[in-house]
Amino acid sequence: MEVKYCQSCGMPMGNTDELYGTEALGNKNPDYCTYCYKDGNFTFQGTMDEMIEICVPHMVQSSQEMTEDVAREMMRAFFPTLKRWKNA
Repeated sequence: MEVKYCQSCGMPMGNTDELYGTEALGNKNPDYCTYCYKDGNFTFQGTMDEMIEICVPHMVQSSQEMTEDVAREMMRAFFPTLKRWKNA
């Protein structure tokens, strides 16, 4: 099965809809995670670079061998492919 990533922060969302964000009427949105998208709106209104800086510590924490510079580099390559940042 293909890994599904949040199209805003790049977080893996697992194999269920547990981490999916919500639309205004409460239905799940499969493109964005619950941390990035609630009630039909993005929870963060900054730039892609600002989002990367928010995500760097989380990525470093998830891997003992990951440095901030490597995490930042990986995200700068990956984020422009995500739906939210493609045309930003």
